[in-house]
Amino acid sequence: MTATLEPDKMKANQDKFYGREREFVYKFNVGSQCFELTVPLKFPVKENPNNLHGRLMLLHNLPCFIESDLKESLSQFIEEESLRDYDREAEAALEALKSGEVDLHQLTSAWAKTYAETTLEHARPEEPSWDEDFADVYHDLIHSPASETLLNLEHNYFVSISELIGERDVELKKLRERQGAEMDKVMQELGKSLTDQDVNSLAAQHFESQQVLENKWTSELKQSTAIQKQEYQEWVIKLHQDLKNPNNKSISEEIKVQPSQFRESVEANGRIYEDQRKLEESFTIHLGAQLKTMHNLRLLRADMLDFCKHKRNHRSGVKLHRLQTALSLYSASLCGLVLLVDNRINSYSGIKRDFATVCQECTDFHFPRIEEQLEIVQQVVLYARTQRRSKLKEPNDSGNRNGGNDDKTKNIERNYSNILPGEFYITRHSNLSEIHVAFHLCVDDNVRSGNITARDPAIMGLRNILKVCCTHDITTISIPLLLVHDMSEVLSSPGWQLGPLPILDLSWVPAFFILFSF
Repeated sequence: MTATLEPDKMKANQDKFYGREREFVYKFNVGSQCFELTVPLKFPVKENPNNLHGRLMLLHNLPCFIESDLKESLSQFIEEESLRDYDREAEAALEALKSGEVDLHQLTSAWAKTYAETTLEHARPEEPSWDEDFADVYHDLIHSPASETLLNLEHNYFVSISELIGERDVELKKLRERQGAEMDKVMQELGKSLTDQDVNSLAAQHFESQQVLENKWTSELKQSTAIQKQEYQEWVIKLHQDLKNPNNKSISEEIKVQPSQFRESVEANGRIYEDQRKLEESFTIHLGAQLKTMHNLRLLRADMLDFCKHKRNHRSGVKLHRLQTALSLYSASLCGLVLLVDNRINSYSGIKRDFATVCQECTDFHFPRIEEQLEIVQQVVLYARTQRRSKLKEPNDSGNRNGGNDDKTKNIERNYSNILPGEFYITRHSNLSEIHVAFHLCVDDNVRSGNITARDPAIMGLRNILKVCCTHDITTISIPLLLVHDMSEVLSSPGWQLGPLPILDLSWVPAFFILFSF
């Protein structure tokens, strides 16, 4: 920490004492002959003396037995000359201060500002953000008697959004049926009174109509979730403030809500999730030679999205699952899930679309929507790929690359917005049934073959996911045991026709054991 003079005078003093060349003279004997090495050095010396003496040895072809002495003499010379420059600069500054060339008030202000900026006790405290305040408030309320009220309100919002999605699906289904009937009539007249151009024109009209309807419902869902999130957060903040007031007698009535006041789901359109009997088995293993760590393994047959879906019927067992997830939302005991996805960061097909649909059925009151999180991931991946591509393009060396490297570089340049097998991205959720974090692991077709090795990108990606879990308080993670989400020709034997594929549920807690209630 230093306080300096005015910029012009400081620069003048530095030009006066710095930027000069001093000669370093070193004498040594080789046999009966005496040699003298003279090296001009410009101060301040920016190069490390340990590297500089090595360059002198090579440049002047000096004998190796003088290396240690040359290094010591060079370091001592640089240190002494630098101290002299510092002393001269300090003397000049004092003289300028005595003669009145420097404004004393300006100098003291610079000292005070520098001291305040570099000393912790004078640093300004960080202003808390709205998300941090809301997280603290929610954590307090969910561990209070108001927890059941919060869960009931969240369930009420969930039913509203689910019914809205049901109406959207019905309207889209009716539109597709009507368009299908129109297309069948046109195809019957094809070649008689209509041409291929008429068919293409009708198909374009149908596509445009579907897009308009889908955009309308997407906008309505987005607006509804935004209103729900704002209302919920404002209500939570108000309830927390009221609970702090001991004179408020209406609090007990406010958090004492009868179940009949909340809406139950309408079992319509076939959208209720039936509880299926799950086959499962639990194990406990100990890893480590001296310091052992307990791990609880649960092998069960289920669909991966069963850990995400909310149940429409608000029974006690369902509420317990939801309560456990809410209690551990801002804790050191988070739950994660591994989804196997392709290399495109979107939610348009496959398990990604199904997962996004489940996320959209319930408003996330704590984190951004799944679409917003994916957009952020796309931007980060694009930036990372651009940086990696710029490093691969070495100047004046493009002709020396072999064909394999050229193909790899072209592939990265062509797909710089996608991720590679073994890489994964993370999304955060507070609106899912039993998980808080989703790991989207990119895999290729090798996982469906029978020759997966320990160095396969999917296995390496799982290792990195476990590392992230250990360093970020994710103590429970669910993994598709066979690294697939659906059946294939490899898994076509009668033994696999019983139902969903097996899932490995892994949890670890050092130093003590956790009992799970299944």
